Amino acid sequence: MALREVDGSPGSPWERPLAGGLDRLVVESELLASNPLGDPARRPLWIYRPPGVERDHPKPLPSVYVIQGFTGQLDAWVKREPFQLNFVERLDEMFAAGDCPDALVVLVDAWTSYGGSQFLDSAGTGRYQSYLCEEVVPFVDSLYPTVAEASGRGIAGKSSGGYGAMVVPMMRPGRFAALAAHAGDALFENCYLPEFRRVARKLRDDFEGSYEAFFRALAEADHFEWDRFGSPLEIYGYAACYSPDPERPGRALLPFEIETGRLIDDVWESWLALDPVRMAPAHADELRSLRRIVVEAGRADEYHLDLGAQAFSSELEALGVEHTLELFDGKHGGIAHRYAPAVRELVLALDS
Repeated sequence: MALREVDGSPGSPWERPLAGGLDRLVVESELLASNPLGDPARRPLWIYRPPGVERDHPKPLPSVYVIQGFTGQLDAWVKREPFQLNFVERLDEMFAAGDCPDALVVLVDAWTSYGGSQFLDSAGTGRYQSYLCEEVVPFVDSLYPTVAEASGRGIAGKSSGGYGAMVVPMMRPGRFAALAAHAGDALFENCYLPEFRRVARKLRDDFEGSYEAFFRALAEADHFEWDRFGSPLEIYGYAACYSPDPERPGRALLPFEIETGRLIDDVWESWLALDPVRMAPAHADELRSLRRIVVEAGRADEYHLDLGAQAFSSELEALGVEHTLELFDGKHGGIAHRYAPAVRELVLALDS
């Protein structure tokens, strides 16, 4: 018999040993314990350490908090795509090569059963912004050799995570000093408004014209089909963050009539008030205080978030906020190779 069992890792491409370390912690949140959806208060929290960096490292290091897009959960960061390194492996390769000063990279889970939290505090989903800023940040600072002040912290994300990376430093001054937004949700009339009519039609044709029927069908399904369930769930998830129903915790007010797709103006206005493009002028001082702002998107982004990136950049320019905007050849997906270089940009600014 030629086959034999051997010790150790199978090696690349199945398992690539890290030069640094990935601490896979489990934390229990007080702030999420009473969230209206009954989602877990126990969460994974991962901290990447570059080669040679342990918890007793003698020098305080910058930290970058990386947050995920809609439907993202933490273990997706180590998902294997054919012929590619996953995000953690890309980080490790970058730090191991000496291409980036030492820093800690914190991977935060803010998943909800509606798909995401937009990293906001909402009666529709829970206090996920407070979880990030008031629980996770001090917790990491207490256990790891971080620069335990805003000047040493950055935040980065893609899509809904890019939205969070833009709005959290505006809404929580004194927490972060740099941001990177990859195809972040912005200029809501471009990225969301066209979806409303499609969702209204989908609900009419497939789900009896109601979200009650939609959620029944979703609960009964034996697998998740994005083409069937994705858009209605996504829009309801956003509504739970931007326009929660004050009378029914865990439920949302829709910004459009299901029967016609017609806008409900006052609800839509509550969405627009949380658009990063529209938020920027009122938060000019917070934005000017940041050491580095990276904004980018693919030119062929299916949600037209390249236009949102341009609009956010235009607002920053009008406010005299230093930043960089890059539009690259690409769509909304398949851009994970851009995340680690953006982390490096933030670390270089925070380490200076």
